[in-house]
Parts: sequence; C-alpha cells; structure tokens
Amino acid sequence: MFTKDMPIIEALQADPRVADVFEAHGMACMECMGVTTGSIEDGARMHGIDPEVILAELNELVAVEGSAID
Repeated sequence: MFTKDMPIIEALQADPRVADVFEAHGMACMECMGVTTGSIEDGARMHGIDPEVILAELNELVAVEGSAID
C-alpha cells in the first residue's frame, strides 16, 4: 500500500507502473532532484494536485493488477 509519506523513489522502485500515474498528472518525478528526498505528498502538492487523488490511483493500480506492495 502506498502512503502519502512514502518517498517517491521508494514508490518507483516498488512498482515501475507508478511512473505512469505520476506522468499522467504532469509529474516528471523521474527527472526531478526531489525524487530521492520528496514524499508522494510533497510531489503532488508541488504540482498542485491533491495527494489523495494520486494515492487513490496508485493503490487502485496495485489492488486491480497486483504488485509487490503490501
């Protein structure tokens, strides 16, 4: 399960499909220096996105399609 406090890099390492969710919201996290230090909440807020929207999509992704995240 993804949480708002989870570092972006940890989310990306846990499931590569996370990048698709970020990119769909205009979050180019893979190109940003904050990828190693920022949380999912930090990244969402920096882009003017409600972190709960991102979290819902990330957790739905793993719930429907499966992932190593538990």
